[in-house]
Amino acid sequence: MTRRKELSATIEPFDSFWEGPDDVESGYKSFGLFYKDNYTRFFPKDHQANTLCVSCGPGYGVKVLTELGYKNVLGVDSFDSKIAYAKAKGLNCRTDYAFEVLAAAADESYDLIWVEQELNHLTRAEILEFLALCLHKLRRGGRLITFALNGANPITGAEALAQNFDHFNTFTEYTLRQVLDYTGFEGIEVFDLNLYVFYKNPFNYVGMAAARGLSLLFRACFMLYGKKNRLFGKKIAASCLRPQR
Repeated sequence: MTRRKELSATIEPFDSFWEGPDDVESGYKSFGLFYKDNYTRFFPKDHQANTLCVSCGPGYGVKVLTELGYKNVLGVDSFDSKIAYAKAKGLNCRTDYAFEVLAAAADESYDLIWVEQELNHLTRAEILEFLALCLHKLRRGGRLITFALNGANPITGAEALAQNFDHFNTFTEYTLRQVLDYTGFEGIEVFDLNLYVFYKNPFNYVGMAAARGLSLLFRACFMLYGKKNRLFGKKIAASCLRPQR
């Protein structure tokens, strides 16, 4: 394991996964459904694609990709205890640090970099450094998938920033696109992360309908103030590409 770059977040550092439930085992099912519903359309067509899962925790994302037939997937997380779960599942994960793994890789090493931790655990300067690293480590035409807390949500936006000492910022659709464009990515698509992925549960559809209704209300309210925000989910994600040129 390489020596770690000192990051500003120390209680919940960016290079580890903090989203999972206390019952780690149950997360393989719930996050599997969540990841497949939100991200599958962005995965490479080539199952030999060289893929890095950053802040993989117990390997929820690595398991999804492996089950879909991807052969060259590596997950990294800075907590040995989380990697132990992944290894017990036979997943290709190791204890290491996000910035160091990227810095050590040759330029144009990866077809896909999938970031499983919120960008909000990085300061603004660290976000720019991290995204620049990702850009140079992706092959031309390679894809980055990342996500963040949505500051535009009138209910959860302010609380998302305040409720965690290691949350340094929030994003909106505009600012997430802005920072990705600034660091050199193209083909940027920003979207709400759908939390209602348990389609066998009838209450899932109640939550989905309520969330959609609130989103329409929020959008109308924002328009009254001359704002064009369209995304009001609790979390937003982005898919973007390294330019071919």
